[in-house]
Amino acid sequence: MARNAPSYPAQSAARTASRYRKRRGLSVFRVAGWLVLMAVGFAIVFALAAALLIERQARTDETTHADAIIVLGAAEWNGKPSPVLRARLDHAYDLYAAGYAPMFILTGGVGEGDTLAESEVARRYLVGRGVPDRAIVLEREGKSSYESMQLAAVLMQQNRWHRALLVSDPFHMFRLKQMATDLDFDGFTSPTLTSPIRPGSEEETRYVGREVATLMNYLVFRR
Repeated sequence: MARNAPSYPAQSAARTASRYRKRRGLSVFRVAGWLVLMAVGFAIVFALAAALLIERQARTDETTHADAIIVLGAAEWNGKPSPVLRARLDHAYDLYAAGYAPMFILTGGVGEGDTLAESEVARRYLVGRGVPDRAIVLEREGKSSYESMQLAAVLMQQNRWHRALLVSDPFHMFRLKQMATDLDFDGFTSPTLTSPIRPGSEEETRYVGREVATLMNYLVFRR
């Protein structure tokens, strides 16, 4: 009786194909792993670089003569400015009193649960300090820093103003200056150093960390 032909070559080919598929699968995983590591590395480098830029701009005072002072809104408490907003307004008032700019653009819409716009509360506060109402222009609709800056830029254009002092907390300065450039007017940062969010404090460090994420969102989505 004849024996079947040996099947060694076929078995060898099958094993080779199996090893190839395994190596190919491992190769795909390696590439995916490297891509993930590169993405994580890029994110870390970006975060560190952004934090350094934010910190440097936070410590830079570019106060100069301008057409208007743009004050970024913050929370209002039952018709009165919160400590953060009051510190910004006091700093803006000092700039106005020193003659750096003749006009205010106050920003900030109605927050969740509020009945008054942040800018309206800010206006009342400055009028109470002796600023004439004619020296104040309001932006009442902004729900975010970018919306407020967009609407402030429209007011700048309508009044043929080109230079503005940007007043907010120090950690906010880098993003605001970038927004001013993108919105086609000259923005000069004048950080509020008397804010409850003290420069060099642990609280400021937390805000800087959040600002890094917000900056990334702005650079990618422009919002």
